[in-house]
Amino acid sequence: MGPALAHYVRHGRGKADSLMAGAQLIREPVDRFLSGRGPIVDVRAPAEYQQGHVPGARNLPLFSDEQRAAVGTTYKQQGRQAAVQLGLELVGPRLGELAAQLTAWAGEAEGGAPLRLHCWRGGMRSESVAWLAGQLDLPVLLLEGGYKAFRRWVLALFETRWPVYLLGGRTGSGKTDLLLALAEQGAAVIDLEGLAHHRGSSFGNLGMPPQPSTEHYENRIAMTLHGYRNNHQIWLEAESVQVGRCRIPAGLWKQMQQAPLLEVQRPLEERLEQLVSVYGVQEPQALHEATQRIARRLGPQRTAAALEAIEQSRWADAARQMLDYYDRCYDHELERHGQSNQQRLLGREDLAGLSAEAAATLLIHKRLIETCSQSAA
Repeated sequence: MGPALAHYVRHGRGKADSLMAGAQLIREPVDRFLSGRGPIVDVRAPAEYQQGHVPGARNLPLFSDEQRAAVGTTYKQQGRQAAVQLGLELVGPRLGELAAQLTAWAGEAEGGAPLRLHCWRGGMRSESVAWLAGQLDLPVLLLEGGYKAFRRWVLALFETRWPVYLLGGRTGSGKTDLLLALAEQGAAVIDLEGLAHHRGSSFGNLGMPPQPSTEHYENRIAMTLHGYRNNHQIWLEAESVQVGRCRIPAGLWKQMQQAPLLEVQRPLEERLEQLVSVYGVQEPQALHEATQRIARRLGPQRTAAALEAIEQSRWADAARQMLDYYDRCYDHELERHGQSNQQRLLGREDLAGLSAEAAATLLIHKRLIETCSQSAA
């Protein structure tokens, strides 16, 4: 890796000035770091990045997962100097590859914006990559406290009071499509299901990408929430606390339990049509397995009827069997929330015959839902 970098890694951040030829490492707190324009580069190992990262960050691991484990083991068994020596030996052969990637990403930054680097605590790994960028005359800044500080910022965000509003409605009412249409027209919307890659039921993972970890789900929600910090209304779908394997953060969930709710309604046939459009294109075997997962709650008669309808590609008939169960669950949750948490019902809006776009326009026109421009005013 070269004697300069070896010396830098061995002696830590105190040597930054001399090693970077007079340049100084610039560290910024989370808010300022996130508001910058340059690419965010996460130099942690791939498994760390996969577990959770700053949304939009690119992974340029200084060590592989195996190498990171080896360095950690060496540190515990032989001490810091031996661990640093091993780290240098592992990274040295990749120095050119790392430099090329940093140069390429820096070239994408508008107006010479700096590369924004971080590791776990903002220590040796990010400092080492910052040193390398300095040798290439690439501007960089570091996240003060690293990803660990970002996670503290995320969790604190959920404990802040937000102007949360809920959109409710029975299964098949097109709530997600409506929320997306509202967002297109300027409303502040957090798509909890979209961020989780799950539609929230036993069938919710069908046709969806793999789910993020709950940690990364929290990160994605937090960044979206932060973007709406000046809004008077932030709309979410009324969800269960668990969206597939992702869990809504406790602080936000508590606020959702007490948030005003607007219930949308559609006729049964429209709801069936909505469900068929979403699930009728899925693999019959996947639908069969999802139905089996809720067989105890459906009961033997409805389960058998649903499975037979799926086998015969009678999608509307299959959906009809499910709706009775899901409607009862929804009505029970609505009643429970209203009684135990004084959740205020803003009203019930019949959207029969309206597309998602037309329904969004109607709700905004009736001033039930506020747009970002109205918040700014």
